[in-house]
Amino acid sequence: TEDIVVAYNLTWKSTNFKTILEWEPKPVNHVYTVQISHPQGDWKGKCFSVKETECDLTDEIVQDVRQTYSARVLSHWADAPSSTGEPVFTNSLQFTPYLETKLGQPIIQSFEQVGTKLNVTVQDAATLVRMKDKFLSLRDVFGQDLSYTLYYWKASSTGKKTAKTNTNQFLIDVDKGEDYCFHVQAVIPSRRTNQKSPESPIECTSQGKVMSRVMFFVIGALVIVAIIVIIILTVFLCKCKQARAKQGGKENAPLNFA
Repeated sequence: TEDIVVAYNLTWKSTNFKTILEWEPKPVNHVYTVQISHPQGDWKGKCFSVKETECDLTDEIVQDVRQTYSARVLSHWADAPSSTGEPVFTNSLQFTPYLETKLGQPIIQSFEQVGTKLNVTVQDAATLVRMKDKFLSLRDVFGQDLSYTLYYWKASSTGKKTAKTNTNQFLIDVDKGEDYCFHVQAVIPSRRTNQKSPESPIECTSQGKVMSRVMFFVIGALVIVAIIVIIILTVFLCKCKQARAKQGGKENAPLNFA
């Protein structure tokens, strides 16, 4: 008889608490069922009799992200009745979401450079963790454990500086009139692994471009005003000339002694 294939390479894939268990191999004549548990609970079945090699366990782990979970993948014949013996299975490594979920790439919500100050706001990433029917943000979940690092530099150079905050706001000193580029990274310093997120896309200020646009509009407006003034003066002078011409014609006309 053909032996049933046991799952292997069980791997937790988790970012911002979105958590999927993956494994190998692709099934041929068998299917998989996944079970999940924690030290205070019983095994709970998920993804029953599937031919996929992944199972979304997010809705289970978000109930308590500080809990430590174990999962196992059961292999059984696709056409076997549920009462046929004990299925073979493979256990996963333990997984603690609060300590191990990866931090997703942060997003810069807004930024503004006014004079010598650059204000950068980082958007709080949403998660599927709930509390009282409300989805929590990363900041809601991690609190002061979560910090952000800002890397910034003059657009005309490559020398980077850094700033850190335990909030979502940066207010840093910059040189007036200089353009700056920057990106941010989420960090949980207390972790042993998965401390840092990928860096956000680079954003840049445009002080020089703004000044150029302002000067363009100012010069354009002055040119338009000058043209209008010239036209008005030209019309005025023409009318004055015509009026003088008419006046001169009347003075030179012969007297009528009828």
